[in-house]
Amino acid sequence: MPHLTRRLVLKAGVAGAATLAAPAIVRAQGTPKLRIGYWPVASGLPFFAALDKGYFKDAGVTVEPLKFASPQQVIEAILAGRCDGSANGTASAALAIGDIAQPGLLKIFCTNPTNAKFVLDEFIVAKDSPIKSVAELKGKRVACGPGVQNVVLAKTMLERAGAGKMNVTELPIGQHVAALAAGQIDGVYSLEPTGTIGRLNGATRTLEAGVVARYILGDAMAPWHGGAASLTVEVLAKHKDVAKTYMTAYKRGVDLVRQNPAEARPHLKGYTAIEGALTAEVPMSNYVFFEEFKPADVAYFQKFYDLFAEKGIFSRKVDVNTLLYKA
Repeated sequence: MPHLTRRLVLKAGVAGAATLAAPAIVRAQGTPKLRIGYWPVASGLPFFAALDKGYFKDAGVTVEPLKFASPQQVIEAILAGRCDGSANGTASAALAIGDIAQPGLLKIFCTNPTNAKFVLDEFIVAKDSPIKSVAELKGKRVACGPGVQNVVLAKTMLERAGAGKMNVTELPIGQHVAALAAGQIDGVYSLEPTGTIGRLNGATRTLEAGVVARYILGDAMAPWHGGAASLTVEVLAKHKDVAKTYMTAYKRGVDLVRQNPAEARPHLKGYTAIEGALTAEVPMSNYVFFEEFKPADVAYFQKFYDLFAEKGIFSRKVDVNTLLYKA
């Protein structure tokens, strides 16, 4: 079954979806413990802060954080009924693939849009690399984080930046700096805190940040809704009050990051690869809660999803509006 699930998430095939959706998901009756999957990137900060500061506990909601090595593993766990939602930083395209596989699977209630100002995504090279632009990565050894979203974005951005059609190697995000420093790769498309870690330890430098907004959305300041927090429709339907309480407590984490980032930043420790005083250096993502979405946000989000339909990663066009949670 794990192999089948992995193949399904990669291909989003209709036949595979029927196979996976067939087994009933059994959960305990009564007030549930919400099992929330996360990927160790900086944009998950509202969730990390809410956990550490006891916002969920104060609200009377029991939350079990589940760390995964890739966004794909988060959605596989949700599809298998081992996870009840995702934290910010989980690839939005992976969530859509999960919903294609099992229609009506989940709803997105908060995204973490980034661009040249709110930095998350970047191309990174070794500190002493002669490469000065993304186009100069042409013919070089380039890597990216694991999962279909990272691969599709990296390939597309390289091509649109002038590097041509290239293959990229998937590497766990925690290995990006070491692989560059060791000369195993020439460049990598990565997510914060990778760039900050490499810069502060003198191993790497950022070639360009906010690359998805520029090369995919066509505007360096456009909001790229590349990561999202979600809950399954099952939880939203069967435990409506718990879900609403959870989202309210989650919003406290978002508000903390927005209003007092200095207080929030230390909570990256223990959840990401960055520790101690270095947390003060990590750039912040922006956050948009479901009731804050504007038509422009939806339009840019849709443009992002349309790329995956065009590339054949989505087996059908995905309407962003159908995935957004509405109170």
